[in-house]
Amino acid sequence: MSYKSDLKDKEWDLIKNFFKKKDNRGCKPIHSKRKIVDGILYVVKGGIQWHMLPKDFPPYKTVYDYFSQWNKSGLWDEILTFLNNKTREKQKGTPKPSYGIIDSQSAKNVYSNQEQGFDGHKKNKRTEATHCR
Repeated sequence: MSYKSDLKDKEWDLIKNFFKKKDNRGCKPIHSKRKIVDGILYVVKGGIQWHMLPKDFPPYKTVYDYFSQWNKSGLWDEILTFLNNKTREKQKGTPKPSYGIIDSQSAKNVYSNQEQGFDGHKKNKRTEATHCR
C-alpha cells in the first residue's frame, strides 16, 4: 500500500546514497531503508504518534530507532543542506547565498508620545498619554 507521504522514485534516488552507510550494530538490516524513511515521513507529515504507524511499515520501534540515530548523527541536516543546494543550483543560483537583504518595511517601528506598560492585574496594555505643559 502506498501513502501520500511516501517518497516518489525520483525523490528517493536523490537521497538514497545518504542511507548506505554501514550499520554498526553488526547485523544485516531486515527492513529496507526506503520503507523506514517512508515510515518516518508518515509520522512526521501526519503528526501522529510513533505507535500509531500502520502495520505495513516496519515496527514503530525500529522506525523510531533509525529516526533517532539519524537525527543524532546529523544525517537529516546533511540531506536538507544537499537538497537546498540542489534546488538553488536548479534555479541557476549558487549553492550558498552571498548576502541577504532586509528593507525598512521588514521591521516596523512605531514611535509615539505615549508611555506603555502592562497591567498584570487586568492582563491588558495600559497607555498613559504624556502631556506637554
